[in-house]
Amino acid sequence: MRKIASILILAIAFTLTVEAQKKRGKHQQKLTIEQHTDLALKRMTLSLDLSEKQQNQIKPLIHKQAENKKAEMLKRKELRTAKKRPSSDEVYTMKSKLLDNQIAFKNKMKDILNKNQFEKFEETKKEKKMKGMKMMKKRRMAKKDFND
Repeated sequence: MRKIASILILAIAFTLTVEAQKKRGKHQQKLTIEQHTDLALKRMTLSLDLSEKQQNQIKPLIHKQAENKKAEMLKRKELRTAKKRPSSDEVYTMKSKLLDNQIAFKNKMKDILNKNQFEKFEETKKEKKMKGMKMMKKRRMAKKDFND
């Protein structure tokens, strides 16, 4: 009887943990573009010690970047619901457009920030990329372990 009760408690605890993680992920997606822009600008201001002038110059760049990101996400979501895969030419066009936008953003940031700020900006960007790669690796490993 004790074994059944302990197994039942473990199953309930596991279910509650999974549901809490699902809710946390959904909560993050409810930010508007303006809210995302403001938060990103505040994080950059804290890490790079931006002046008021720099903040005013960077805000439209971040806003445009967030709009583009949301538009691309919606486009991918529509393709996924239609169960349609993009052709190789479409993939090339999307990736090329993404890289062009990144180059333009980097050049504009280089014009706005001073040398030390830009170096810190690049360093932070690399750290964020590495953190994302580690998370993807963990997910792949967890998925692999789950499927085995």
